[in-house]
Amino acid sequence: MSWPIRLVLLPWLALFALANTAAPLSFTLDAMGSDVTAKVAFFGLASKTARFPEMEGTVQIVPGEPERAVIDVTFDATALEAPDRTTLRRLRGEKFFWVERYPEIRFVGRSLNLESATRGIVAGELTARGVTLPQVLEVEFDRDPLTASPGEAIGFTGEMTIDRRDYGMTSYQIIVGNKVDISLRARMVPG
Repeated sequence: MSWPIRLVLLPWLALFALANTAAPLSFTLDAMGSDVTAKVAFFGLASKTARFPEMEGTVQIVPGEPERAVIDVTFDATALEAPDRTTLRRLRGEKFFWVERYPEIRFVGRSLNLESATRGIVAGELTARGVTLPQVLEVEFDRDPLTASPGEAIGFTGEMTIDRRDYGMTSYQIIVGNKVDISLRARMVPG
């Protein structure tokens, strides 16, 4: 192929390549269909669960490149719910979430490693009480997010375990376990 023909074809090939590059799938978390719970051992015999019912977030997944996915979820620590008034007061106070000073908790996932069409690992960072640490969220989608139809909502659940001491929550160690199991249930709507 001659040099002038290549010069004419090159812009067309570049346009074709750009047209075939998949646009990211963008989702917004449906606050009514989403929540976060945190469960911790209590006296080594039972457990207590706190709930964070108010959250917002976005998810972007690039078809063919899930490792470029971005999940950004913020939940309102001031809306925290607990099984009784004493637990609620303590969790909202300075020794735990200190919601007056740190009203939000945030997870930002920077990559999605799919192990199957509906299961994967999101590597990211969790910020609580002003401390940001790397964490891994194990996720399961209710359908393959990479082949979802345009306009289709997708549900997913996520699980992670953290050590509360890493986030400055060191009180009541004899009574309250150090490991916290966090569960995220989310409904993502296009947008």
